[in-house]
Amino acid sequence: MFNSGRRTFSKNEVTSWSLPNYWDFIALILILSIILLIGWAAAGMTTTHYTVGETIPISLDPSALPYYSLRTVLRMLIGLLCSLIFTLTIGTLAAKSKRAEQVIIPLIDILQSVPVLGFQVIAVVPFLALFPNSLLGPECAAIFAIFTAQVWNMTLSFYQSSRTISPELIEAVQMFRLSAWQRFWRVDVPNAMPGLIWNSMMSMSASWFFVVASEAITVANKNITLPGIGSYIAAALPNADLHAVGYAIIAMLIVILAYDQLMFRPLNQWMERFRAEESDDVGRTQPWIISLFEHTRLMRNMGVLIGQFWDAFVNLSWFRQKKTVIQHEHNEWVSKIIVISWYSLVSIIMFTAIAFLVWYIKEAIAWHEVLWVICLGLFTGLRVIVLIFISSLIWVPVGVWVGLRPRATKIVQPLIQFLASFPAYLFFPVVVMLIVRFKLNPEIWTSPLMVLGTQWYILFNVIAGTLALPKDLRQVASNLQVTGWLWWKRLILPAIFPYFITGAITAAGGAWNASIVAEVVTWGDTTIRATGLGSYIAAYATNLNYPHLALGIAVMCLLVVIINRIFWRPLYNLAEKYYFFD
Repeated sequence: MFNSGRRTFSKNEVTSWSLPNYWDFIALILILSIILLIGWAAAGMTTTHYTVGETIPISLDPSALPYYSLRTVLRMLIGLLCSLIFTLTIGTLAAKSKRAEQVIIPLIDILQSVPVLGFQVIAVVPFLALFPNSLLGPECAAIFAIFTAQVWNMTLSFYQSSRTISPELIEAVQMFRLSAWQRFWRVDVPNAMPGLIWNSMMSMSASWFFVVASEAITVANKNITLPGIGSYIAAALPNADLHAVGYAIIAMLIVILAYDQLMFRPLNQWMERFRAEESDDVGRTQPWIISLFEHTRLMRNMGVLIGQFWDAFVNLSWFRQKKTVIQHEHNEWVSKIIVISWYSLVSIIMFTAIAFLVWYIKEAIAWHEVLWVICLGLFTGLRVIVLIFISSLIWVPVGVWVGLRPRATKIVQPLIQFLASFPAYLFFPVVVMLIVRFKLNPEIWTSPLMVLGTQWYILFNVIAGTLALPKDLRQVASNLQVTGWLWWKRLILPAIFPYFITGAITAAGGAWNASIVAEVVTWGDTTIRATGLGSYIAAYATNLNYPHLALGIAVMCLLVVIINRIFWRPLYNLAEKYYFFD
């Protein structure tokens, strides 16, 4: 059974409420500083008056970057919180209900391939109407776009973990007679914690990748630039301002290191308490933030009270429903009616949406252009397949090497986060200069930009899968002197296979999304285009040509769903059926 994640304290430690020490004051200053910074940024997001068409000036002065960074990070954290709520609810529903799974998982396959620009076009007008004459409308639209860049890999990771719980844990649940509510918090969530935390890191990095698109919004042919690093980069690129781009890179590095130290390092340490076994990394050092709070008295006592409150919440009698005996003769036909009604409703909604989309596109676009757009989608799809294959060959061995060495993980993790966070926009100067200088083929040399921010999904998930590998199995393989290809075939590949499939599916979906950025490269007055569906969507997104934009997004979603159904989904089912620990 998993460790509950709580630390035990002596009686003197827990009852010394009246004796806070100087560590408490340091921790309190840190907490209050974070709250004040968040409040300062939130005030700018919620209290500022704004009307559509009003210009929000973006200064390229580096002194503005600290405030811009704060606004960007707050949007990302709000998006991450929304993504976590979505993951725990929708991911659980997909894992526990077969009928819900048949709708949710294909829908996620579609949604993760919809470009951020597509979500913005849909969301910005309702949010502006919901919050008229306020900057909160564009802010919500930006947060929604960031949410769509974060949520899908987290949901798939949680779904995969919930479907691959070991039989021993399921047997323990039955033995202790845990309710569904208790099983969720005591087994499902702890079992998913390694993959969920690593995918949360990747989600933060993914939101950096699309930060320019989320903060520079176009509606009714008017540009809305929200204060943030993304808008700062968007203002620097047309001016070919290398100094501003350099300042933005430095600001990103500082911000990534800050939230890594304050959030992800403590979460990684906390994650060890939810593993099925103790870590063998005896000599590791604790993150300084955890050491700080462990030296406090008042804060630790508050932590104990919060833990007790949480235990009481998980064990509430309201959520411990008693099993009721159901009349089997009535249950069978009621179940059939529910199943028929559910599939009928889903079919009606699906066919109605498809019919409306076909009618909408047919009114403005000729059929020969539709065929051409499908060909463009095949060009982009070929790039995605080749890039995911190459990325897998590179990052699977690297991820296994890092995952087997926890000390190396501490060094590599922030580096990976920074590289994964690096927006493709910042490579535009290099790519344009190289293509122009050496007369390279843009059809080939712009392609790596597609996988620049998404290849890390594979690496993060492989690391999470390797970390979840039981130490006993590694020791058995070592004692039996299993090495070389046999070691990979019998031990490593089966163990990381479900995690790799999750990462590869998400990476492929993200690569399709990133094609909009990668197939159109602009630096100053120079624009280089590659043939593909991404450049088609980007061209019509600029002037908001909705029929062509809808056609491009629809073709992209259709191709992603077909590939997932034919290729990725059978592999996912294989991982679930022949999971290593079953």
